[in-house]
Amino acid sequence: MKIVRVETFLVPPRWLFCRVETDEGVVGWGEPVVEGRAEVVRAAVDVLAEYLIGQDPLRIEDHWQILSKSGFYRGGPVLSSAVAGIDQALWDIAGKTYGAPVHALLGGPVRDSVRVYAWVGGDEPARLVEEITEQVEAGFTAVKMNAAGRTSPITTLAETNAVVERVAAAREVLGPDRDVAVDFHGRFGPAGVRRVLQEIGPLHPLFAEEPLLPEHGHLLPGLVAASPVPIATGERLYGRAEFLPALAAGIAVAQPDLSHAGGISEVHRIASLADTYGAQLAPHCPLGPIALAASLQIAFCTPNFLIQEQSRGIHYNKDADLLSYVVDTEPFRFEAGQARRTGLPGLGITVDEEAVRAADRRGHAWRNPVWRHADGSFAEW
Repeated sequence: MKIVRVETFLVPPRWLFCRVETDEGVVGWGEPVVEGRAEVVRAAVDVLAEYLIGQDPLRIEDHWQILSKSGFYRGGPVLSSAVAGIDQALWDIAGKTYGAPVHALLGGPVRDSVRVYAWVGGDEPARLVEEITEQVEAGFTAVKMNAAGRTSPITTLAETNAVVERVAAAREVLGPDRDVAVDFHGRFGPAGVRRVLQEIGPLHPLFAEEPLLPEHGHLLPGLVAASPVPIATGERLYGRAEFLPALAAGIAVAQPDLSHAGGISEVHRIASLADTYGAQLAPHCPLGPIALAASLQIAFCTPNFLIQEQSRGIHYNKDADLLSYVVDTEPFRFEAGQARRTGLPGLGITVDEEAVRAADRRGHAWRNPVWRHADGSFAEW
């Protein structure tokens, strides 16, 4: 079996899909994207495809090594994301070829269902009580919310109090048996986030996500030691080497993204590395159905898995949603906040190719917002 074609599709709301076709008619799908830079990743996939044409798709590890390392300049979000989507597609082909789900090829299942959480509140959190109530009524046992919108380099008393009030409102709706995770999105300065973490500690968040920018990773040991809230990070880390210092710093939850951190192959290795540090895995995934399907395959076979992000109803989804490009929505039917394991081969989903091709003809040019402080200076989004 040989790879004969690699195609990419720019599909709304902000995704990039990859289709890898073989001469035996087996097709695999992946989702290589950097949100806001999808066109750049598309170009990277085109370059990597030059190597793939004519290759045996089942030599997944060898291809991962070549695609990741054969260029003198390595790493970074664009290359790692391009490799990630291709890697997902190759695992999809392998599963379809062997008639097994990817998690079976990675050692078999360790659980029958995966806990997932829902997003609430939007980029500048609002309507939390109403939205959390809706998610609880839908059966979810956990939600995630942004801590705040644009934030001062050192948080003011009003900003700190506002975060506490939001988390307290969430806790009031959720009660003691459900969870709220709080995403800081790298928007807070190191001093401000230490202050806020102390204040929300008594409200028992499941974790505090990305409390520091990735370039401030050298400050993680002190933050972890001082924080009463478990620290999670990793959506902007792209491989084992980048996760190592974060894990050594004592983070509680590693959050690699299956569409950014080298795909299924590398995230499987990151999960094992995290396990040696007693850290849990909670893959980042505010993306499309292929990325979520790949994430679930990892979740089903990872002993130290904690919870899975998913994008149903997320504030970024304007022109399409998680279910817009799949033929069968059953793999993404969540009951009591859980995704059930299936025996479907490959990634476990059937992509609606006609819908994908039609969406690509429309395309998108999604860009993340650019925020500024009141004085006109740049603010972290």
